[in-house]
Amino acid sequence: MKLITKELEKRFAEVGDQSQSSNPLIIAKFFNPCGSETWYISEWDKDADRCFGYIEGMWEDEWGYVSIRELEELRLPFGLSIERDRFFKEIRFKELIKEQDLER
Repeated sequence: MKLITKELEKRFAEVGDQSQSSNPLIIAKFFNPCGSETWYISEWDKDADRCFGYIEGMWEDEWGYVSIRELEELRLPFGLSIERDRFFKEIRFKELIKEQDLER
């Protein structure tokens, strides 16, 4: 699956650098359909082929960078791959965390 669509590419360019924000806008969500990893992406650097965002992992949750190419090339069991949540709506980070706390 192509993780960065033309629409997302345009939106990331519109929003730009959020590194100084204490409550960045989460623009895209990618997830592992076979595992617990989820990537909530707030920025994308096309030239460097990397995204910045909040990563929920199996062991810990943290802010960090991830390569889009590496995510797209990752092959999972049963022929699956990392997916983009096509129904994800942009949300501020603090709102996202509140929603997830309610669901847990």
